[in-house]
Amino acid sequence: MPVELNATAPDFARRFEAMVRAKRDAEADVSAVVAGIIADVRKRGDAVLHELNQKYDQVDSTRLGLRISQAEIDAAAAQVDAATMAALETAAERIRLFHARQKPADDFYTDAEGVKLGHRWTPLDAVGLYVPGGKAAYPSSVLMNAVPAVVAGVRRVVVAVPTPGGELNPLVMAALKLAGVTEAYRMGGAQAVAALAYGTETIRPVDKITGPGNSFVVTAKRMVFGQVGIDNPAGPSEILVVADAKNDPAWIAADLLSQAEHDEVAQSVLITDDAAFAGRVGAAVRQQLSTMPRSAIATASWERFGALITVPQLADAVPLVDAIAPEHLELAIDDPQVLAARVRHAGAIFLGRHTPEAVGDYVAGPNHVLPTAGAARFASGLNLLDFMKRTTLVQCDQASLDRIGPAAVRLAEAEGLHGHALSVSIRLNKGAS
Repeated sequence: MPVELNATAPDFARRFEAMVRAKRDAEADVSAVVAGIIADVRKRGDAVLHELNQKYDQVDSTRLGLRISQAEIDAAAAQVDAATMAALETAAERIRLFHARQKPADDFYTDAEGVKLGHRWTPLDAVGLYVPGGKAAYPSSVLMNAVPAVVAGVRRVVVAVPTPGGELNPLVMAALKLAGVTEAYRMGGAQAVAALAYGTETIRPVDKITGPGNSFVVTAKRMVFGQVGIDNPAGPSEILVVADAKNDPAWIAADLLSQAEHDEVAQSVLITDDAAFAGRVGAAVRQQLSTMPRSAIATASWERFGALITVPQLADAVPLVDAIAPEHLELAIDDPQVLAARVRHAGAIFLGRHTPEAVGDYVAGPNHVLPTAGAARFASGLNLLDFMKRTTLVQCDQASLDRIGPAAVRLAEAEGLHGHALSVSIRLNKGAS
């Protein structure tokens, strides 16, 4: 049964902390297997990809080729019905417009000592996007990863997607086409991550890898970090809803289950100031579970990790929210901006009674790749800056170096780095440059 907590109970702090600290992702350690796959790809390249494509996906990529041609992408995308394609186009455009507003400005100025300082932003040269394939594919995740990269100006956007049985998922191909991706390869698992990071005979290496995947993919991304950059590894999904009794319990129940249906280890939490309302939401959850297509998954999630928490007043929810640092936070209350302004830790905040989290998964515009498992304490969701890098600029003339150089000399000597000191002192007081 989902845990039921009351903030006024003597044992609340202990039980709440136990809920927050409970480990939800109990996947086996696959580090040794992944390390072996990465080493094998580095040694034998394409041959490993062909072998594992055949073993795991029954795909003869030796015959088909690793690269998915533009003609194949176009043909698969053409299978998508007009209404679904229109929805994908709406999502792609809204994601594009939102992320375009994140473009940072360069800066270059002269400070009080006459030193010219600044920074400039440049897009990465090449990024690799991992896309889960097959019937469980998510075209929305393709758009959320690929569109910001393209908007950032990344020159080469490469996609790795497994193709079980040799079939290309039409929705995934349509999303690639809408995002402007033209370089895609049929490969998955840790071997795809290794190929993107180190390259093979067919695939040129990239500079950063993003995108969701199973434990093998996540472990591989961690192992190749340093050779390439990676995004924040994602764990099980989660939602926290703060709601008052003015809401329809069925609406809130649906919001909670929207994440529970993802995975047996997803977590859905309600915080409310009305115990009776919490009970009505719980009843609505049970009713909806009985009719959901993914009822088995959602039921396991709700029964093992769901929570109904009652607080004396809604303001008391804030420290609890920050302690959980949820991936998704819904504030289904009056004046949600007031409470939102006090929250420090959340991946994304959905304001008001008519903003279900699911609208953010698809068409709102902000990225749905968000920090999980409390990582919102220190991490942000995927955004345009993940596909860019900043370079700082410094320019001195003789006068400005004369002003700030002596301090650099003193500090270098204090650290025993006399070569550093000499490279500055040799230029001091030498007249006009």
